[in-house]
Amino acid sequence: MVARTDQTTDPVLLEGLLQARRGTAFFARKLNELSDADLDGPSLLPGWTRRHVTAHIGYNARALARLIEWAATGIETPMYASPEARNQEIAFGATLSPIALRNLFDHSAVHLNVEWRDLPADAWHHKVKTAQGRIVPAEETVWMRTREVWIHAVDLDNGATFADIPVPVLTRLLKDITGAWATRGTDTGLLIKVTGTDTDLTFGDTSATDQTVITGPLAAVVEWAAGRGSTGVTASGPGTTEGTPAAPAWI
Repeated sequence: MVARTDQTTDPVLLEGLLQARRGTAFFARKLNELSDADLDGPSLLPGWTRRHVTAHIGYNARALARLIEWAATGIETPMYASPEARNQEIAFGATLSPIALRNLFDHSAVHLNVEWRDLPADAWHHKVKTAQGRIVPAEETVWMRTREVWIHAVDLDNGATFADIPVPVLTRLLKDITGAWATRGTDTGLLIKVTGTDTDLTFGDTSATDQTVITGPLAAVVEWAAGRGSTGVTASGPGTTEGTPAAPAWI
């Protein structure tokens, strides 16, 4: 039997799919390292146990699969019926038995991967709507999944760190986060400088004269920007007398 492969031949999209699949495999490894009892422990997200994180990742795959079905068929299939429905789904998933919760992750990841694999090349450009109401091409689902699995693998609080995330993913995350700040106008006077790279990476408000400057290696800066801690970054300028300020809200 001939193996079935992705129908797209776009090299950029194929690279994105690879990063999403690697992130899913990484999340699976960190999840499988946890015992069933460990699932009851806290995650790095306030108010969420590891059960909540795992349920969220499982249902997120199902929601993105619905968008791919939309792109394939032209029949509108929203990610979630409502924000309340999404929250209720995660809360319910967190009550599942350990084996059911693990199966939710495994089966939903396979389902999404099959939907991606079988989507015709031209359908990747079909427009769908995210849970936030953004109209995007179906190919955006790949990045949406990539950031979820890599960041939430860290949130499982099982030894994964932002340093485990590939550099291209970290770089795009930082662009996404700082772009969201700029859109909301919450980055006024805030400049982020990444050290330790071949080329200088600077994000944020470059026009301000009195800047709060956050400096550090890429992984540490992204961790700070994503609201997961400030280890490894330094801060200077206004508002830093008591330490590194919290990053503006991202999502």
